Amino acid sequence: MLPAQAAEQLAVAPAQYREVAQTYSADGVVEAVRQSTVSAQIAGRVKEINFDVGDSVRKGQVILRIDEREAAQAVAGSQAQVMQAQAAMQNAKSNYERARQLFAQKFISQAALDKAQADYKVALAQAAASEAGAGQSALAHGYTAVVAPYAGIVAARLVELGEMVTVGKPLMTGFDPAEMRAIVSVPQDRLADIGARPQATVELPSLKRRAQAVSVSVQPAADARTHSTQVRVYLPASEAGAKEGNVYPGMFVRVHFVVGKANKLLVPASAVVRRSEVVAVYVVDDKGVVKLRQVRLGQTAGQDEIEVLAGLNSGERVALDAIKAGMALAQQAKK
Repeated sequence: MLPAQAAEQLAVAPAQYREVAQTYSADGVVEAVRQSTVSAQIAGRVKEINFDVGDSVRKGQVILRIDEREAAQAVAGSQAQVMQAQAAMQNAKSNYERARQLFAQKFISQAALDKAQADYKVALAQAAASEAGAGQSALAHGYTAVVAPYAGIVAARLVELGEMVTVGKPLMTGFDPAEMRAIVSVPQDRLADIGARPQATVELPSLKRRAQAVSVSVQPAADARTHSTQVRVYLPASEAGAKEGNVYPGMFVRVHFVVGKANKLLVPASAVVRRSEVVAVYVVDDKGVVKLRQVRLGQTAGQDEIEVLAGLNSGERVALDAIKAGMALAQQAKK
């Protein structure tokens, strides 16, 4: 097979200059926009745990139950107090009405009428207080069923079945996977380069992909020790979802902020061959001859192109399939 015929079977692309964005990169971590720890609002023993770490929970679902027997007794006691207070109030009301009639007939003094009126007002206040106490007891009884405040995923379970909990004891930690953001710290001297309306791309090294940021928020405060400012970079909805998109809180990311434009010599990333410490590309000339050319690379541009700093000229064609190009080069060597 002639070199030209072998080269014809290779997919090639020319190295060319193109205007691309210059970036400043900063490392950070992913966090959920909505993440919280649910704590106990009543003391008691954990009697039921419905979800564990990694489980998806819908808003309003009961994630955990605390033994309600003590709370139920408190509700019953408060209701009995309400009935007692209402009976005392009705009795005081009847006494006050009789005292008014007797006073009108001048059978009792003004002082006796005033005392009956005061007793009635006290009974009214006691009835209102007992009703408020009953409402508080009923509310506390409702705290025995711990419900999810929003739909999300359980990140940590902090109690065991049968464990005694007190008010304020953390029970479960969860987050909403629908909204994610990257948190990075940017030195103060680079904030001017980022600009008032930053544009950024979030690189997810572990997933080998990038995502364009939906929005960027620079916090109006700096760390006094590091002299850096926190920047929040919001991920698109397509990247959200701990199970669907494999993006979860705590994941390492690298954020690339656009700081300018520059002309760079680019080649497809698939054309680059890495063998130990050697970085090269297969160059195909006009006669179809394949040659292995060592190059020095710069930064990546997007997901499928990379900058060439040295070793290649604009317009030279490079093979996109390194394996086929290597086979073609081997065939040429046998000629």
